[in-house]
Amino acid sequence: MLENYTPPLWLPDGHTQSIYPSLFRKVNLSETPRRERVTTPDQDFLDIDWYGGSLSEKPLLIVSHGLEGSSDRQYVTGLINKMKGMMNALAWNYRSCSGEPNKNLRFYHSGATDDLDFIIKLAIERGATAIYLAGFSLGGNVTLKWLGEQGKNPPKMIRKAVAFSVPLHLSSSSRKLARRENRIYTHRFLQTLIKKVTEKSALYPHDITAGMLANIRSLKDFDDVITGPLHGFKDAEDYYEQNSSLYFLEKIRIPVLVVNAQNDPFLTEECIPYQLAESSDFVYLEAPKAGGHCGFYPKNYQGVTWSEKRAAEWFRI
Repeated sequence: MLENYTPPLWLPDGHTQSIYPSLFRKVNLSETPRRERVTTPDQDFLDIDWYGGSLSEKPLLIVSHGLEGSSDRQYVTGLINKMKGMMNALAWNYRSCSGEPNKNLRFYHSGATDDLDFIIKLAIERGATAIYLAGFSLGGNVTLKWLGEQGKNPPKMIRKAVAFSVPLHLSSSSRKLARRENRIYTHRFLQTLIKKVTEKSALYPHDITAGMLANIRSLKDFDDVITGPLHGFKDAEDYYEQNSSLYFLEKIRIPVLVVNAQNDPFLTEECIPYQLAESSDFVYLEAPKAGGHCGFYPKNYQGVTWSEKRAAEWFRI
């Protein structure tokens, strides 16, 4: 098995290990993806990127990105690059994450498994006979929650899944992100989230008002005012409780690898459930001491991160 992640000396902590690859890593894709816009059952749209050829000839990897990410984030394209030759790939953008606002009032959120379910069914309809799932951060939560919802009857095409840097317990992760030392992340997320909601308010002025946005200072504020009520939850805590993938892990019935670094600035002890994983025949948990959030940038970087090597090893087919 691949040795545990060891960071380079010049990335000494969880913050630098998270920020450096996010800002400075460039992935040179060997293939230009084919962008397709698909219509959802509620007459909205999702933009998806396809890599590879016939779905019946090779397994398909479906990759789900993180909060305010997209299908072209380096951790998405890096994993797809690593798996080329072995798998076709599909990277999808959540609603309003592909550069264009979605049509409906709703957006995406940490538990919006209906869109992932739609993507998986689309892949099966297109001929996929073996499907592997990968999720990062929010995308990991969505992936694990969807697998838990399938229980004992997941589609037979689903083989394995991997999830990195997952806020398994959304409430405690939200509280940790609200700490002073994490304001750089909160500020970045809120900038783009509020911009999207402001654009949406022009289309739905009675549902999203200027007054609703005026006092948002944290991600919990945003979830209290926007994410929760807009998607049918009472408030942020109700949203967190109903959508934390931690509560769905025991129901998963395909092999899943969860990798959460102990120094991840986004995660808490609740997000590293050792006992639950020890008692499960399907959920495998690894908690390296270092790695940051969706980081895992190696000492001798040669185009591939430690997490991408670990995923390839886990998916070995």
